[in-house]
Amino acid sequence: MLIAFHKPYDVLSQFTRELPEHRTLADFFLPKDVYAIGRLDRDSEGLLLLSDEKPLVDRLLHPRHEHPRTYWAQVEGVPDESAMQRLRNGSLVIQGHLVAKATARCLPREPDLPPRTPPIRYRAAIPTAWLELTLTEGKNRQVRRMTAAVGLPTLRLVRAAIGGFLLGDLAPGEWRELAMEDRQLLGV
Repeated sequence: MLIAFHKPYDVLSQFTRELPEHRTLADFFLPKDVYAIGRLDRDSEGLLLLSDEKPLVDRLLHPRHEHPRTYWAQVEGVPDESAMQRLRNGSLVIQGHLVAKATARCLPREPDLPPRTPPIRYRAAIPTAWLELTLTEGKNRQVRRMTAAVGLPTLRLVRAAIGGFLLGDLAPGEWRELAMEDRQLLGV
């Protein structure tokens, strides 16, 4: 079984509650015996896959497979070409690790996303921009660390796609089992 879930903001990518006030995957009536394939941190949103198929986990997560994951990041500030090139060329060192090359582009407009609750902080004097980054490795908080390294702190982060499978119109907290054609879009 393979499931696509739209993980809302402020939800942990695990089933076990560490503190009573934490929301977890257990709050969303997912089928038994599925586990998250990878993670999205508590303050990130978007596409999270869950499965009970162990070989699939390796295929989607292990860096040797270079499986692409696409993120939309709302950043504080407006990137110049130098910052964008640094995000793309694999020259950033994050926690002692040289990150792999990525694709990065500025989105021409804000993506069509449901409002986040609570909303991001708003500062009238500081503009924001939306970036699309596609990575083939998944280090802890990598997108946030990459944007911060080029002087563009991330305000909101949404995983928009894994492989060719898009989050699409799944609302926050909704999930669905994937059909064979969905698996083909994932490349598995």
